[in-house]
Amino acid sequence: MNADPLELQKFSDLAHRWWDPTSEFRPLHEINPLRLEWINARAPLAGKRVIDIGCGGGILAESMARKGAHVTGIDLSEKALKVADLHSLESGVQVRYKLIAAEDMAAQEAGQYDVVTCMEMLEHVPDPGAIVRAAATLVKPGGQVFFSTLNRNPKSYLFAVIGAEYLLRMLPKGTHDYAKFITPAELSQYVRSAGLDVQGLKGMGYNPLSKIYSLNDDTSVNYLMATSRSL
Repeated sequence: MNADPLELQKFSDLAHRWWDPTSEFRPLHEINPLRLEWINARAPLAGKRVIDIGCGGGILAESMARKGAHVTGIDLSEKALKVADLHSLESGVQVRYKLIAAEDMAAQEAGQYDVVTCMEMLEHVPDPGAIVRAAATLVKPGGQVFFSTLNRNPKSYLFAVIGAEYLLRMLPKGTHDYAKFITPAELSQYVRSAGLDVQGLKGMGYNPLSKIYSLNDDTSVNYLMATSRSL
């Protein structure tokens, strides 16, 4: 199984706080509108079949469903999926959630999705290339796949680990393992090897004074990558 048991346990232990915007998941709540609109601008979600790999408690999955997409969310944390299901019932936003690995889902539903998303997840698995291949298998020819992750360099270590986890305490200590961060060049290689084409790259920044996130052209810390599968 392409998952780190310690990573799964870490997020499972916090699952009950997933939808609390003041909790450890506050950064996810704050960046979600940015990544949602970036995805929707490139692949209008209304009426599309979408799968969110590593959906966790369903923050992105639900927001895409609100845009009119038919969304499936998959994850290997049973507790996170239970929270996602419960919130879906409470909000009335319909999302199909499944406890399944991306690779297994790809074997079952190859080429079934217009859009595939995998956000803030690649840096938490032992083999990110396998996740990229699964995403490429799940998307239809002509469909689009979106990734977001953390770059690996001294600046990203300073901002994403020391700053976010230890100084600003925006995230629990140990949330990220710097050794698992992925450079845009490495992700591009995974993408091309999986038969996808890179269509766009965007950075995401955080201003500690205004406490506001924004999309920009600086990919040195957090970045998003848009890719597509050829017809």
